[in-house]
Amino acid sequence: MKKLLFLASLGLFALSGCATTPSMPDMSKPIKRYADFNVYEKTLSNGLKVIVKEDHRAPVMVSQVWYKVGSSSEHSGVTGLSHVLEHMMFKGTEKLAPNQFSKIIAENGGRENAFTGRDYTAYFQQMEKRRLPVSFELEADRMRNIIFLEEEFKKEIQVVMEERRMRTEDNPQSLTYEQFSAAAYVNSPYHAPVIGWMNDLENMNVHDLKKWYDAWYRPNNATVVVVGDVQADEVFALAEEHFGPLNAAPLPEIKPRKEIQQKGLRRLTVKAPAQVPYMIMGYQAASLGDSNEDWEPYALEVLVGVLDGGISARLETSLVREQQVAASIGSGYDAFTPGRELFMFSGTPSQGHTVDNLEQAVREQIKIIQSEIVSDVELERVKAQVVAGKVYEKDSIFYQAMSIGRLETTNMSWKLADQYINNINSVTKEQIQAVAKKYLIDDNLTVAVLDPQPLDSSKPRVRSAGGRHGG
Repeated sequence: MKKLLFLASLGLFALSGCATTPSMPDMSKPIKRYADFNVYEKTLSNGLKVIVKEDHRAPVMVSQVWYKVGSSSEHSGVTGLSHVLEHMMFKGTEKLAPNQFSKIIAENGGRENAFTGRDYTAYFQQMEKRRLPVSFELEADRMRNIIFLEEEFKKEIQVVMEERRMRTEDNPQSLTYEQFSAAAYVNSPYHAPVIGWMNDLENMNVHDLKKWYDAWYRPNNATVVVVGDVQADEVFALAEEHFGPLNAAPLPEIKPRKEIQQKGLRRLTVKAPAQVPYMIMGYQAASLGDSNEDWEPYALEVLVGVLDGGISARLETSLVREQQVAASIGSGYDAFTPGRELFMFSGTPSQGHTVDNLEQAVREQIKIIQSEIVSDVELERVKAQVVAGKVYEKDSIFYQAMSIGRLETTNMSWKLADQYINNINSVTKEQIQAVAKKYLIDDNLTVAVLDPQPLDSSKPRVRSAGGRHGG
């Protein structure tokens, strides 16, 4: 199964590919070198962006291809197309038989996978550095030469539907999150789940996928990222050799679908077989792609650390250990999204307490943040934890590439990742309080509660740690 669960933006429709490729302007650009970061950029004449980060600590490399298409590009009736297409990308080209792609990577000692998000679909291989030509040859082949076999589609759509049943419909916390997200986002492209609604999957056909592939899988809609023990000039030469001959084409028109301003608290109850209740609270908040104040998303990131930065953070200390109102509780927020984001709390009440008790306890913590400035000691501890987590990520060439690819694909510069530490360290106590007062209010809030129903003893029990879910 070519899927990586990813926690985890705009589009209207897919267009059929043209029989002939229209003439496109020469988009070839010189190599840009960013010496301070060991990063190099080049855009090929067909619009493909190639970004290389040299990291010579070990003789390995990771190669990723990112397409600017995900669930947010879909509309009602065709949800799940991007994710199903991700599966079909391993099912054969004019040169390769179904699943031969994966066999070749394995024979070369590599590992590979793919994942679909709200704003992108990405494919990767991690291999010994001399195997990069293998990766590029295979990815360039399937960028334009996938064969959509009816029999392979029929098998794979059943795989995806079963994936949806296991991960969402038979998982009460995931089901609650899906219903919550659909209520929190009304007209945003984030309303629908990445994996798609079951009705849309049941009515999908192989021709839908081919149209989606022809519309979006083009070099001028992709970014190739390579990180590892490589030489940038050699990578660009390989990119020209393998991806350079591919033709660009006009992409589907994208209309803005900005989420409407929420005008009051929203509540919903999800009834599903489960052992314990569960609660999700989500406040609409700014992100780096949807904010007029550049500092606000970083202040919200630090606020998450204050509330949920380990066992010494406020939620764990107060709600779990002191009040013992929560069996589990956490908060989350992602600054690096192009659309409006949710500042979230999720958890399970402890025995003898209700979700109402848990919600009130969370609200009390919010009131404290809004009324009392955090201490210097707490702020420095939280900043150190947030920064340390980001620094540790850089030990992995895979996550270095992930950071670059995700930011570039969502129209945010990869340089934001390297500016992150300075921006976090610049957050003040007053700014933390300001974003809590501005965004953590009822007019921005959606609350979803899982109401446990009797378990069906004939079905296996599914347990989840909760939190955010991809599709």
